[in-house]
Amino acid sequence: HKTTLYNTNMMKLAVISALAGSAAAFAPAQTGARSTSLNSFSADDLPGALAPMGFFDPLGFAEKADEATLKRYREAEVTHGRVSMLAVIGFLVGEKVEGSSFLFDASISGPAISHPGQVPVGYSAIIIAAIGFAELQRAKTGFVDPSETSFDNPGELNADYYPGDIGFDPLGLKPDDAEELDIMITKELQNGRLAMLAAAGFLAQEAVDGKGILEHFSS
Repeated sequence: HKTTLYNTNMMKLAVISALAGSAAAFAPAQTGARSTSLNSFSADDLPGALAPMGFFDPLGFAEKADEATLKRYREAEVTHGRVSMLAVIGFLVGEKVEGSSFLFDASISGPAISHPGQVPVGYSAIIIAAIGFAELQRAKTGFVDPSETSFDNPGELNADYYPGDIGFDPLGLKPDDAEELDIMITKELQNGRLAMLAAAGFLAQEAVDGKGILEHFSS
């Protein structure tokens, strides 16, 4: 009983921390007079730094990186953040609607980490094809064609490409003002970072005890 109570309290603490992190992510960033230029990229003017941590790079990756490498780091970070935000929503929604969804005759159940294996093979192929198409479009937008770059420089980004700016903005939310754009980029990065930690926590927790995330809250 004590173990169950401890696990429940830890889960509640994690949720409270996540909500606090989300609130911090949406707070206005301290950008000062700095502005973002889509054609220049350096650690000195990267958006994404907030008090009290500031520019958090304890291992000095940014300090050791040239501009091209730094752009690849940021592209990887923002892309993983976006995937993680979708994953967190997928965990919670997938487990909430299990047994009542119109998809797959409501036959998918259990922890979210077990859901992919329950999807019929035909639909899995469709999902993989959709992911592949999205990645192909991102590659065509941001990356230099492999035939036009050297073998020892894989993953080279186009010179005029800003990491994460794949041109997908159906609601027209991207601001024209440089400082407002910095603030929006910082919000996305902070939420993406939080989501990466949350998704990793969800995966680890469900793998350890075989219970769904929502099940932990109700137990």
